[in-house]
Amino acid sequence: MGIDVATLTDRQTLIAGLTMIAVAGTVFTLVLPLFEGDRLRSRMKSVAIERERIRARERSRLTSERDNARASLRNRPKQQIKDLVDRLQLKNVLSDETTQMRLRQAGFRGMAPIYTYLFARLVMPVLLFLAALFYTFSVLPHDMPALAKLAISVGVAGIGFYAPDLYLKNLIQKRQLSITRAWPDALDLMLICVESGISIEAAFRRVAEEIGIQSVALAEELTLTNAELSFLSERRQAYENLASRTGVEGVKNVVLALTQAERYGTPLGQALRVMADENREQRMQLAEKKAAALPPKLTVPMIIFFLPVLFAVIMGPGLIQVFATFK
Repeated sequence: MGIDVATLTDRQTLIAGLTMIAVAGTVFTLVLPLFEGDRLRSRMKSVAIERERIRARERSRLTSERDNARASLRNRPKQQIKDLVDRLQLKNVLSDETTQMRLRQAGFRGMAPIYTYLFARLVMPVLLFLAALFYTFSVLPHDMPALAKLAISVGVAGIGFYAPDLYLKNLIQKRQLSITRAWPDALDLMLICVESGISIEAAFRRVAEEIGIQSVALAEELTLTNAELSFLSERRQAYENLASRTGVEGVKNVVLALTQAERYGTPLGQALRVMADENREQRMQLAEKKAAALPPKLTVPMIIFFLPVLFAVIMGPGLIQVFATFK
């Protein structure tokens, strides 16, 4: 049954179609926020649980009088996954000393995420290989050589092997970008708290409550740092843990300044003021760098998409008149 071209190009049909698209876009825009959970509340709840676990660990350490004891602070992984990873010794094959740090930078803590990460790197290649094998032999043309289909399946399996690592890297970049954007504002708030006479622990807690609207990841890290400042024997270790968990250069510089202020007794407010100005300048320079890189990036889209349309608009009426004249 053919489709009438006149019906498709009819004015009423076009108006109805555009109206349906507009209504669908409006409904999608209004309904989508209802399905998004409150990430700030859930993350802050996990931070509160983490703080209670840190308190329990320190109390247990002080009671047993073993300074070198390390208790498990996190939920244990699923027993089946743990048994499989331990049996295959995937920790020695697929992970190194930086894997745990990268997981922490992505917001995952404890032993359960490392087991899940290793299990995903083991299972994803197999699943994608089987899916690609089924697709190539059932959907692609039958005259394609079997060796080519097998090569395609192996390539898809290779993508599956690196997919968890790419996903983790993407999470780290998004988290660091969120922290980088909110860090200068957090330093300004911290400076106000310190100059008003509030201790650094209370300043971290207060800033975490205020900055959570702008960056959930930064609020989480500041809350954990506040807990570690209260229970760790060395404040320097709490600052270094903050720098290692975030992996942001601006945070590392501020941690170094706080450590030196604690060691030499220099005014903490002055150090925070200087670091706040530097981080704000760095954020502005990053924005200027992105703005300067925008014209070269727009060159190719303009050549491919804008210029043909522009030529059609400019030369179209003239060509129509020429064709009409010679016809």
